[in-house]
Amino acid sequence: MEKRPFERPFIKKLQAGMPSKFGMKTQAEPITHIDENAVPELLAKHGSPLYVISENTIREKYKKARHAFTTRYPKVQFAWSYKTNYLDAVCRVFHQEGSWAEVVSGFEYDKAINNGVKGSQIIFNGPDKTDEDLKKAIENDSLIHIDHFDEMYSIIAISENSGKRPKVAIRVNMDTGIYPMWDRFGFNYENGDAWDAINRIMISEKMELVGLHTHIGTYMLASSAYKVAAGKLADLAFGIERKYGVNIKYLDLGGGFASQNTLKGAYYPGSDTVPSVDEYADAISSAILNSELNPKNLPTLILESGRALIDDAGYLLGTVIANKRLSNGNRATIVDVGINLLFTSFWYEHEVYPAAAVSEHMEETTIYGPLCMNIDVIREAIQFPLLKKGDQFVIKRIGAYNMTQWMQFITLRPNVVLIDTKGNDHVIRKQENMELI
Repeated sequence: MEKRPFERPFIKKLQAGMPSKFGMKTQAEPITHIDENAVPELLAKHGSPLYVISENTIREKYKKARHAFTTRYPKVQFAWSYKTNYLDAVCRVFHQEGSWAEVVSGFEYDKAINNGVKGSQIIFNGPDKTDEDLKKAIENDSLIHIDHFDEMYSIIAISENSGKRPKVAIRVNMDTGIYPMWDRFGFNYENGDAWDAINRIMISEKMELVGLHTHIGTYMLASSAYKVAAGKLADLAFGIERKYGVNIKYLDLGGGFASQNTLKGAYYPGSDTVPSVDEYADAISSAILNSELNPKNLPTLILESGRALIDDAGYLLGTVIANKRLSNGNRATIVDVGINLLFTSFWYEHEVYPAAAVSEHMEETTIYGPLCMNIDVIREAIQFPLLKKGDQFVIKRIGAYNMTQWMQFITLRPNVVLIDTKGNDHVIRKQENMELI
């Protein structure tokens, strides 16, 4: 019989579930398998902690989003947001599904080229494009989204020397009724900056204005804001057609669609409050279709959705290191997953599940990571089963940003595994080691 470690007796209320006509639920449902792969076997094979990505989920989410938009609008193109998750294997799945690439740096641009994306199918966003970046993008016929006037002047100078007329769009920021307003990037709609940028492009004749772009925010919980944004971009496009006789080829509504993670401080879970992809599609498509644009010559609708397409596909597996009582008597569980691996724990109340059936009782618990920092908290207060040292767990919906914003801090970054559509597991990024460091 296994000898249990001593824990000083303490009287503490245990969570027994809420009464209902169906009885009282007292157990946390475990996640034992991911795409038919047993969690203990994955951890035994690849080590703990471990990132796991489901290719099936990526493809399902993409197809669902594409269907939502293409059934409502005639011309739709998705562009995968590289900053959301730029592991090559992940990017290539999206490209196989027909997605272009949306990048915000020279580094991401080079990754897209190396992943086989045509230059003409790369959208180059962001405020920091060096002259070398711009020269490369112009040479490859990429779509350059101008963020500020200094960038515009650089493009004019480069185009004069290269003899090429680059294809450009401007990023437009605007009031959509959501505050604080994202007015740091691009040219403002309300104060006339957007028209100032448009007029300078048209008069210079050094660039071809082919699109209009906006990105109104991140984790947007109001689909109505996209209706406002799409309407304002459509009005700009109609104004350009009327003034210059030029048809804008595309309207890019950016990203910002929310996943079903729950924001910190939210009263209701994300699964109850986040708009569906159909709601986003309705808001955007109706605004463009009801605008003054000629219905026989509508612009292509481009979407740069990232988080909503990849979050559900990502899991972070780990192991309990220890348990202890804090000075106030609250239970603390220490795990081998820290905020260096789960950056989004600053924003979300991530769902954490045991990897096997465990105790029938749950207790309010603080889950700490292994880092020597007091802020290394995965969950501040969660009703959690009484896991013991060595027990395994699964954190859901971590596919967005955690594998781009992770840190090599105190602990080495672990393996990343992709489970393909046939259920086979592949290491797509190897665990770091001392030789690599």
